Amino acid sequence: MKTSSKEHLMELVRRYPALAVCEADLEQAAEMMIACYRQGGKVLVCGNGGSAADSLHIVGELMKGFILPRKLKPELQEKLRSTCPEMAEYCIANLQGALPAISLVNEVGLTTAYANDQAPDLGFAQQVLGQGKEGDVLFAISTSGNSANVLYAAGVAKALGIKVIGLAGQTGGKMVQWCDVCIKVPSRVTFKIQEYHLPVYHALCLCLEEEFFGQE
Repeated sequence: MKTSSKEHLMELVRRYPALAVCEADLEQAAEMMIACYRQGGKVLVCGNGGSAADSLHIVGELMKGFILPRKLKPELQEKLRSTCPEMAEYCIANLQGALPAISLVNEVGLTTAYANDQAPDLGFAQQVLGQGKEGDVLFAISTSGNSANVLYAAGVAKALGIKVIGLAGQTGGKMVQWCDVCIKVPSRVTFKIQEYHLPVYHALCLCLEEEFFGQE
C-alpha cells in the first residue's frame, strides 16, 4: 500500500480516536481489497436495512470518482477515438476510472423470486454463488454480526475461495468465524454502530482510490 493511501486510514483514526482499536483490521482489509483489484477481482457488498443502504453507498464511491477525477488511461482514450470517434471526446471528458463493485441488495426481481421459490435467507448467498469467483472480496455488513442472510453469504464465499471482510459492532457476532478480517467498531448500540460504519468505509474507499488513481 502506498504511503499516501495509508494516510486516509490514519486520518480516520485522528478524526475518530475511538476507532484506534480497529486500526490493524482496517489496514488488513485495505490490503485485501487492493490485492483483489490488482488481480482483476471485484468486491461484492451486502447488508440489511441501513447496512443495505451502506452497501449501495460503497459501490457508488468505488465505481466512480470519489475525490479524484480518475481520468481514463491514454490507451483507452485512443481506443475510443479509433472505434467511436463521434462520441469519443464526450466519453473521455466524462467517464471515470472504476473499481468493480456490486451491491447484492439491488436485484429485487431475483431475490424476491428466489425467496418465494427457494429460501428467503439465502438470497445473498445465491448471488455470491452466481457472481463471485476466487480472488474476489465479499464486504459483509451487519451491525449485530448475526444477520442470517449475511452469514450464509459469507459461508458460501469462503467455500468459493472469496475473501470475506466483515463490518460489525463491538462483538462481531457470529460473522467473525467466517471473516478473514472483521472490523468491529466500538459500540453495541445499532445507530451508533452505523454512525461509525460510514467513516470507516469512506476511509477504505478513499484509500483504494488513492492507491489506483492517485499520484505515483
